[in-house]
Amino acid sequence: MFLALGKRVAVSAARARAVSAVRVTKMALTQISSAKCFEGYQKVYEHDSLELKCKMRFGIYLPPKAERVKCPVLYWLSGLTCTEQNFITKAGSQQAAAEHGIIIVAPDTSPRGCNIQGEDDSWDFGTGAGFYVNATEDPWKTNYKMYTYITEESLITSGQSVSALAPICNPVQCPWGQKAFTGYLGSDKSKWEAYDATCLVKTYSGPLLDILIDQGKDDQFLAAGQLLPDSFITACTDKKIPVVFRLQEGYDHGYYFIETFITDHIKHHAKYLNA
Repeated sequence: MFLALGKRVAVSAARARAVSAVRVTKMALTQISSAKCFEGYQKVYEHDSLELKCKMRFGIYLPPKAERVKCPVLYWLSGLTCTEQNFITKAGSQQAAAEHGIIIVAPDTSPRGCNIQGEDDSWDFGTGAGFYVNATEDPWKTNYKMYTYITEESLITSGQSVSALAPICNPVQCPWGQKAFTGYLGSDKSKWEAYDATCLVKTYSGPLLDILIDQGKDDQFLAAGQLLPDSFITACTDKKIPVVFRLQEGYDHGYYFIETFITDHIKHHAKYLNA
């Protein structure tokens, strides 16, 4: 579960059409819901995705400040089984976002309703488990283009602060990642590394990063060897990339854990977004 820094855009909470400012291309947005929250608005929109070739939904929180000035955008990328709803209803992020004047966009985690054989057979592959990759294997490659959907259709253009809560840090080495990458990308493991944070950081040469990770010590998936944060920390240390890793006693993998620490993560990004 990752938060990534986006760009500043002007969005009016009072006018739905202004939300198109966070998109790369002009597209028809249908407002599904809108609720006032901490003097801002939590909205959900639906649109036809050019990349995924299906209807997609995303949540967007518009802080009260967005009615007056340009505000920075933070992207929340949810984990397995989630839709755009999980974060916006369970994480309790809106109060801190309102306080710091930050827009939060919460996309879905996979294409929906593509009628691909097997897409609903398991919870960790297919529907709800797009893994943010561009699939190259049949029958997934037509619709499962989540990397491009997030980075181009959703307009993430820059990033210098990164944070994560209980992330899959080294998917090429864990059962979840190996299953997903084999299915989406094929058996050539060299192609997997482009979607693995630990592999990427080993060759990273971009702008200085400031990374914050919280991990529940009692997370059942940590114990099962699915998350592998030590691999990522070692790679960051070798590259002298700053990373703060906090192992939180007594917390598991659920949204009560996320709700407890989400304000810290928004503050972490606000240092840069509001600089």
